[in-house]
Amino acid sequence: MSDASIFYEIALLVLLAAGLGFLGLILRQPLIVAFIALGVVAGPDALGLVDSTAFIETLSQISIAVLLFLVGLKLDVSLVKNLGKVALATGLGQVGFTSLFGFLICLALGLSPLVSLYIAVALTFSSTIIIVKLLSDKHEIDALHGKIALGFLIVQDIFVVLAMVVLSAVGVGATGESGSVTEILFLLLGGVLTIAFVAVFIRYLAEPLLRHIARSPELLVIFAVGWAAGLAALGDFVGFGKELGGLLAGVSLASTQYREAIGSRLASLRDFLLLFFFIDLGAGLDLTTLGAQIWPALILSLFVLIGNPLIVLAIMGYMGYRKRTGFLAGLTVAQISEFSLIFMAMGVTIGHVGEDAMGLVTLVGLVTIALSVYMITFSHQLYARLEPLLGWAERREPFRETQEEGKESSDYDYIIFGLGRYGCRIGSNLRRKGYKVLGVDFDPEALSHWRGMGMDAHFGDATDPEFTAHLPLANVKAVLGAVPRQRMALTQSEPQMAMVHGLRAANYQGRIVVSVNNDAEAAALTREGATDILNPFEDAASYAITLLEQEQPVMSAAAHPA
Repeated sequence: MSDASIFYEIALLVLLAAGLGFLGLILRQPLIVAFIALGVVAGPDALGLVDSTAFIETLSQISIAVLLFLVGLKLDVSLVKNLGKVALATGLGQVGFTSLFGFLICLALGLSPLVSLYIAVALTFSSTIIIVKLLSDKHEIDALHGKIALGFLIVQDIFVVLAMVVLSAVGVGATGESGSVTEILFLLLGGVLTIAFVAVFIRYLAEPLLRHIARSPELLVIFAVGWAAGLAALGDFVGFGKELGGLLAGVSLASTQYREAIGSRLASLRDFLLLFFFIDLGAGLDLTTLGAQIWPALILSLFVLIGNPLIVLAIMGYMGYRKRTGFLAGLTVAQISEFSLIFMAMGVTIGHVGEDAMGLVTLVGLVTIALSVYMITFSHQLYARLEPLLGWAERREPFRETQEEGKESSDYDYIIFGLGRYGCRIGSNLRRKGYKVLGVDFDPEALSHWRGMGMDAHFGDATDPEFTAHLPLANVKAVLGAVPRQRMALTQSEPQMAMVHGLRAANYQGRIVVSVNNDAEAAALTREGATDILNPFEDAASYAITLLEQEQPVMSAAAHPA
C-alpha cells in the first residue's frame, strides 16, 4: 500500500473516531466506548476500512507502551508504602472476590479452566482513565470516597503489574523452544541487567537528568515518550515483552518530582494512541462469533456491575465507613478497563485463549463501561433510591469515617502559580502572616529556590488543565497567577488565561487573583472569571506617589529584609 493510501486511511479513521466520540459525548459516554465501537465498525467484518494493518499495529504497540508507562509512573515506592488499610483491604478484597467468583461463573458457562482463569483476571481491572475523568467532572476527586477509590485503583495497578509479569514469563516459556538453555540464560541475564540499569538510573540519574530536561516542557514530553518506547523495545529484545519494558520506564521516573507533570501532559497523547489499539483490536474480531457470546457477556456484565460494588460496600462497611461512602466508592469499580483487553490480547498472542474469548471480554467491556458511566454520573440519585436496602453495609457506629470528618481536605490557604521574584515575595509575606502556601512552577531553579525558603511546591504548568484540576483546591482561599513576564506572550497573558479556565473547569469557587501589565489583559481575564487584578507597575507607582506625598521620609517595606 502506498504512503498516500495509508494517510487517507488514517485520516478517515481519525475523523470517524471524532464523529463517534461526539456522539458518545452527547450520550455521556467516555472515548473508550467510541474507540471500541470504531474498531468493530472499521473491521473487516463490517466496513472493512482497515488495510494498513502493519502500520496500525505499530501504533497500537506504542499506545500500550505509553499506557503502561503511565501505570508505572504512579507506582512510587513511597506511595505504595503509604497506602492506607482501607485501600489495601478494599483493593485486595475486590480483586480476590472478582477472580474467584468470576472463575466459577466462567466454568459454569462451560468455558475451559484456562480460559476461565484469563477472563476472571481480566474482570478484576477497573478503568482508572474513566474513574478519574468522571470523578473530576463531578468534582469528587477530593471527596472521601474519591480518595478511597484512587487508593484501591493503585492496588489494582499493582495487580496489573503482577499479572503482566506472570503472563510475560509464561509467554516466554510458551514461545521459546523447549529445552533451549541459551534462550533461558539470555532472558535471565538480560532481565537482571535491565533491572540493574533501571535501579542505577533511579538512584543516580533520574532526578538530575529531569531537572535539566524539565526546563523545556515540550522536551519533557518527547523524552518521556522516547523513554517509554525505548525501554519497551529493550524489553521486547531481551524477551520479557514490550509491556514490562513500558512499566519499568514509568517506575524509573515515579519517584521524581516531575511525575505528575509528565502524567498530565501525556494524557491526551495516550488517549489518541489508544484509538489505534482499539482499531487493531476490532480489526481482529470475528463478528460472526459474537452472537453466541451475548448471553455469557450479559451474565458476566451483571456480575461486574453488581458484584464488584457490593464487595467494596461490604468491606468498607466492616471497616467502619458509612454505607453512603462505601456505595459511592463501590460504583467506581463497576466496569472493566482497557487493561482487560490488553491482558486478553497477550493471552491470544501466547495461544492460551482464542478470538472468541477476546470477543467475549470486549462485549463485557462495552456493556460495563457504558452502564457504569451512568451509574457513577447519577450515583447520588441512585443511592437515594437504594439507601433503604443498604442498612446491612453500615456499622452501628461508623467510627472510621467519624475520624475522617475532622480532617481538612486541604492543608493550603493559598496557591501561587509562578515563583519568580513577585510570586516569591507574596508567598513569603503570606507565610509570615501564618498562612500555608503552595507554590507551582515548571522552572526547576525557581522550585529549588522556593523550597529553600522552607515552603511546599509542585512541579506543574499553569497552561495544563489536567494538572490544575488535581490540585488540592477544596479549602483554598485564593489562587494567585504571578507568572513572570518572560514566560508570557508579548500581548496576551496565555498562562494566566489558561489558569483561570482550568480553575473554573475544576469548579473552584474561591478567589482567582491574576497579575497583569495593562488594562486590556485585565479586562480579558476579568471576563473569563478572574475576581481580582494586580498590576505590579501601577500598584508600585501608586505606592510611590503615596510616599512622595508624605511630609516625612518613610522607609519602604521593600527595604526591610524579607
